[in-house]
Amino acid sequence: MIRYLACQNCRLHNNNLPLTNKKTTFTGNIESMNIHEYQGKEILKSFGVRIQEGIVAETPEQALDAAKRLKEEYNSDWVVVKAQIHAGGRGKGGGVKLAKNHDEVVQRATDIIGMQLVTPQTGPEGKKVNKVLVAQDVYYPGESETKEFYMSVLLDRASGRNMIMYSTEGGMDIEEVAEKTPHLIFKEEIDPKVGLQGFQARKIAFNLGLSGAAQKDMIKFVAALYKAYDAIDASMFEINPVLKTSDDKILAVDAKVNLDENALYRHADIAALRDLSEEDPTEVEAGKSNLNYVKLDGNVGCMVNGAGLAMATMDIIKLAGGEPANFLDVGGTANAETVKAGFNIILQDPNVKAILINIFGGIVRCDRVAQGVIDAYQEIGNIPVPIIVRLQGTNAEEAKKLIDGSGLKVYSAIALKEAADLVSEVLGG
Repeated sequence: MIRYLACQNCRLHNNNLPLTNKKTTFTGNIESMNIHEYQGKEILKSFGVRIQEGIVAETPEQALDAAKRLKEEYNSDWVVVKAQIHAGGRGKGGGVKLAKNHDEVVQRATDIIGMQLVTPQTGPEGKKVNKVLVAQDVYYPGESETKEFYMSVLLDRASGRNMIMYSTEGGMDIEEVAEKTPHLIFKEEIDPKVGLQGFQARKIAFNLGLSGAAQKDMIKFVAALYKAYDAIDASMFEINPVLKTSDDKILAVDAKVNLDENALYRHADIAALRDLSEEDPTEVEAGKSNLNYVKLDGNVGCMVNGAGLAMATMDIIKLAGGEPANFLDVGGTANAETVKAGFNIILQDPNVKAILINIFGGIVRCDRVAQGVIDAYQEIGNIPVPIIVRLQGTNAEEAKKLIDGSGLKVYSAIALKEAADLVSEVLGG
């Protein structure tokens, strides 16, 4: 399901887009699967990446037990209580809190668990927090100062190769760093024939200004991080911050992990980490019917076959004076079952005042699509909004005759302008 998702595939990471605009782009479940920070860290740890240790908790009592265990195992007097949702900027919304004693652990967990956390990436509706990660304090005093870095591994779309992007300015909004101080953003492109080379890991450590034990540990960190990225078929790792501790250890304090959903058949254990409670219920339902669906804020539902046609259909709706209520792609086939599923999903939105079905009949014949629309309409019963069906391609004329002769509250069109005029007409009453 394609969706607007901020930051994890932001404009900084999309080389084909400018850095100065709002950090959103199209990505989503048909391309990638998100997991929680604690899950991402466990994956990294299994490949030898040093992480900020932590224990997940779903209640304040579990959070207290986790803090006691961290004290025993890692001598961590203070802990950090971190909300676990699929969005960044949690600290800005009050979802990351330091706890200096057991009473504060319980209080922090009580405050965070169950809250509707609003961050720059959730939108104004926010996301409900169902669990927290109780993590060890890694900002302990020592001989040298701590230092935060930024690091991500992802596909460079311009070159078609993986790259490591990194900066000395960790812990900050990386888009802001790129806009104001672009010279502090470094990129290391990886040749797929040979993979990450030792000299590249050393170059990264050098550019980050490290020396001695910290430099050696960063080299190991980078190598392990890339190995994990490659082995699990990830689409993106984003570690912000990567921390140099006061005793010169390098570790991941945060972990945003995006997985290539098309490769999940090779990683059943990772596929099992999917948290459906973090996803839009309607989109989850659409996915069960193999439909690609995104809810928008308009008043005209869209049902199409093909992402390009979907974009054109949304343009038509806007030109006709309406606003698209969704993006729904039924894919290469449009039979009675898929059309019925599409109707049921679109009609869950009370803002929908009309539905525009725009299908190009190439492989699938238009008359079969028309019959599918008729069958689905009759099976569902009384649909409370008008439906415009625009079918073009193989047997389009026959399809129009079927629609016109059905006796249903369905308007047929062949030309795009005709469909746009019908949208204007039904919206105008």
